[in-house]
Amino acid sequence: MTYAPTEPELRARLHTATPVGRAWRCLRCGTFVVGDPRGEGPADQAPIVLRGRALRDAVILRLLAVERFAKGIIVLLAAYGVFRFRANQDAVHRAFDEDLPLLKPIADKFNYDLSDSSIVHTLRKVIEAESRTLTWIIVGLVVYGGLQLAEGLGLWLLKRWGEYFAVVATSLFIPIEIYELTERVTWVRIGALVINIAAVLYILLSKRLFGLRGGHAAHEAERQEASLLEVEVAGDEATNRAPRRRVTAPGASLNP
Repeated sequence: MTYAPTEPELRARLHTATPVGRAWRCLRCGTFVVGDPRGEGPADQAPIVLRGRALRDAVILRLLAVERFAKGIIVLLAAYGVFRFRANQDAVHRAFDEDLPLLKPIADKFNYDLSDSSIVHTLRKVIEAESRTLTWIIVGLVVYGGLQLAEGLGLWLLKRWGEYFAVVATSLFIPIEIYELTERVTWVRIGALVINIAAVLYILLSKRLFGLRGGHAAHEAERQEASLLEVEVAGDEATNRAPRRRVTAPGASLNP
């Protein structure tokens, strides 16, 4: 990650002349790389190296992205399952009516009444649902799964739009999760609600969204300060370690 600042003093501290050409110091690893820098401009516009706080934020956002990717894939698989079921709904209905009585003797041995089972009632409602209803269920699952994947992509790429998208999309489903807890409390539902609330609060506050903690202006000022600091630190290290400078050709191994 080489960068040529336009400020003459910093620029002079980040490059050196070699027998094979000019080399620029990598902001991440400190190695001098022969060739043109990958970026050029004011020091406060330099790319931010993912270390320290920036690295911690990236790890948290990408862990959330992995969770969103997994949820999106599961939901889309469920949509595919409903689609396949709709295509064979009549056959499944007949099999259900024929096989359910065969399970009654086994259920009776365990004192389990299949006629009053909530699971059996739910399955019967799904099996007897109209084709139009199943179509809307498929559409809803596809849309929800797509939203999860889009949210995960934005978080994984560490994009500003992804942070806004994650906050809005996650916040919309929090009331539904709370309502589900009023019907039945499970550790899975509690965990999902806690994770989503924590994710919304973390992204809102740490990324200064919707005007919080100074909003976009404060966020950009923080980024510019971090970029400037990266260049200054790299320049200081280059000055202090001048006798031990390592030079590598682009793409070459950094190991001796």
